Amino acid sequence: MSHLSIVDDQQQSASREFSDGADIARELDKVGVLFERWQADTPVADDASQEAIIAAYQGSIDRLKEKYGFQSVDVVSLTPDHPDKDMFRKKFLDEHTHSEFEIRYFIDGKGLFIIHQDDQVYSVLCEKGDLISVPAGTRHWFDMGSQPFFKCIRFFTSPDGWTANFTGDDIASRFPKLD
Repeated sequence: MSHLSIVDDQQQSASREFSDGADIARELDKVGVLFERWQADTPVADDASQEAIIAAYQGSIDRLKEKYGFQSVDVVSLTPDHPDKDMFRKKFLDEHTHSEFEIRYFIDGKGLFIIHQDDQVYSVLCEKGDLISVPAGTRHWFDMGSQPFFKCIRFFTSPDGWTANFTGDDIASRFPKLD
């Protein structure tokens, strides 16, 4: 189940917790983060191709492309048997920003987005059906867990995709991981 914890960045104990999608969306909207729940326009098989997945969500994809000017979308997935899973996990565990939105729609699986805004840390457990959009310039990190399993649609405003700009802050090491 999707979950949001909001804590003070110094105290690290949960001050507010939310599990209802509407509550999560409302709280994240306060800091400019979009959270939505999506359903496919047509059924999607577990082994569907990237093209079939995108076609199944085309209405929702087109709405965001028009609203934000996204130039491209793709599908990314990672499973526990991937030989480079540890390297991929480590790549995203440090606090960073991007010069463009980071939007992920979870077709399957889960991942933990942690957003550091002002003096608050927002830990968002995203699962199947969740879309999260982290605005450009927002400090955050992502944990896919030690046994990653997810399949996501990613959105890009630049054909080159996004590049992480690491902050150098060790805050991510002081907060719980996905597992």
